[in-house]
Amino acid sequence: MEKIKEIEKLPINFFKCGVAGWCLEVIFTSVESIMAGDWRLMGKTSLLMFPIYGMGAFLGPIGNLLDKWIPDLQADGLNATDRAVRHGMFYMVLIFVAEYISGSWLRAKGICPWDYTGRHTNIHGLIRLDFAPLWFGTGLLFERITKRKGG
Repeated sequence: MEKIKEIEKLPINFFKCGVAGWCLEVIFTSVESIMAGDWRLMGKTSLLMFPIYGMGAFLGPIGNLLDKWIPDLQADGLNATDRAVRHGMFYMVLIFVAEYISGSWLRAKGICPWDYTGRHTNIHGLIRLDFAPLWFGTGLLFERITKRKGG
């Protein structure tokens, strides 16, 4: 029964993650504009990013599977900090993989809205390893905003 409720929530959670991702991207690119000397705070994103960020709705359920697959070492289970670190690291890797795959596909179509070529720590211009802390936090944020009420 719980699995059915989780599946029923996916469209709503997809929407929540898509909108949250858009907002985060606009805020992040606004901060980048300040660093470039543009105090107008002109943030930007792309409509194509909505479904990519929307996929964050799957992170929480995947994190739950991770918890079932990797047993807790302590008898009383993982404390909240250790669980957050485990999930954050896992989500960070998943987000990098999704960014690389979706970026490769969009680039092949000639419509990729990002290109990190020439940026420090980029891989094929599709991902930036220095974004690891951002993806760590974004994964945990998506888990939080899609968490079932009361659970």
